[in-house]
Amino acid sequence: MIADRLDRYIARNVLGAILVVQVVLLGLDLVITYINELGDVEGNYGALDVLLYLCMRLPWRFYQYAPVGVLIGALIGLGGMASSNELTVMRAAGRSLGRILWSVMKPIILVVAVVLFIAEFVSPRTEQFASAWRLQQMQGEGAVMTEQGGWQREGEDFYRFGAIRADNVVLDLTRYRFEGRELRQALSARRALWRDGGWVMEDVKVTRFEDNRTVVTEQATRSWETDLTPAELDRLLREVDTQAPSELWAHASYLQSQGQDATQPLLYFWQKMLMPLTMASLMLVAASFVFGPLRSVAAGTRVFYGVVTGLGFKYLQDLLGPASTVFGFSPAWAVLAPTLICAALGFYLLRRSG
Repeated sequence: MIADRLDRYIARNVLGAILVVQVVLLGLDLVITYINELGDVEGNYGALDVLLYLCMRLPWRFYQYAPVGVLIGALIGLGGMASSNELTVMRAAGRSLGRILWSVMKPIILVVAVVLFIAEFVSPRTEQFASAWRLQQMQGEGAVMTEQGGWQREGEDFYRFGAIRADNVVLDLTRYRFEGRELRQALSARRALWRDGGWVMEDVKVTRFEDNRTVVTEQATRSWETDLTPAELDRLLREVDTQAPSELWAHASYLQSQGQDATQPLLYFWQKMLMPLTMASLMLVAASFVFGPLRSVAAGTRVFYGVVTGLGFKYLQDLLGPASTVFGFSPAWAVLAPTLICAALGFYLLRRSG
């Protein structure tokens, strides 16, 4: 009974500190981003609309700041109990360090569940809706879903897409068809519509490159045979880091089926799927700071070292991501390596503290 009360007390302190840190981080980010976004005010997109747009993006921001929130929140929660000698009393009463760590881990499991739910079901939809709403306010009805187009290869064909609208209409479509290294055909269409499970292009112009001449033909409509669906095009043109894990896996599978590099979607996929291990390793680092070499320093100093550790963790992941493309190792290791380093550091410092 007493053990359960202690578990709840530790969990309440740590979870409360994490929530406070998240609110502070989100508030600071909201203010700074709002000031920067005011430069985009135009037409019907006013200052209040900027604030509403940023509020729509809060779920994605919450996901982004979750690891740092866990690290600093655990430092503050445990540090507060250490400063008031509560942890010392618990250990003197026979509560082991491992049991205290498990009590801290319980609220982390809850945070992980919430973050994964947001990453899969909430933030991708709010990000997509926020972007479409912002563009509609700036451009009016029929606004596109993306502000910039993209390129895609499919077999011997190379596509350039201007944008895709919310009603699954592709604007400014261009296809280049090669035979080996020779360009044989260039096709351009003003737009392409998704009808009855297939694409129909409108206002089509086809240029064929023959041995000593070019032949140009025009068509009002033409069917477009491709494996690209509206969902796949949406994933192609949307920011990769805002997509759900299931979308990232589907996008990576499509790229691999076309013989293309899928490092970027796989990198973000593993970042999201390995989030539980990431948070657990950061929590171990936070606990090692409280029980280890920093247990006698001021709370502000511990928080400073926690911020430095969090930034180092993020920068290491950011460096290993492109490195996985250059050196050919799995993107999963680009995410897992910093996590294992943090976990090893935490275990080492905890073992030294006894």
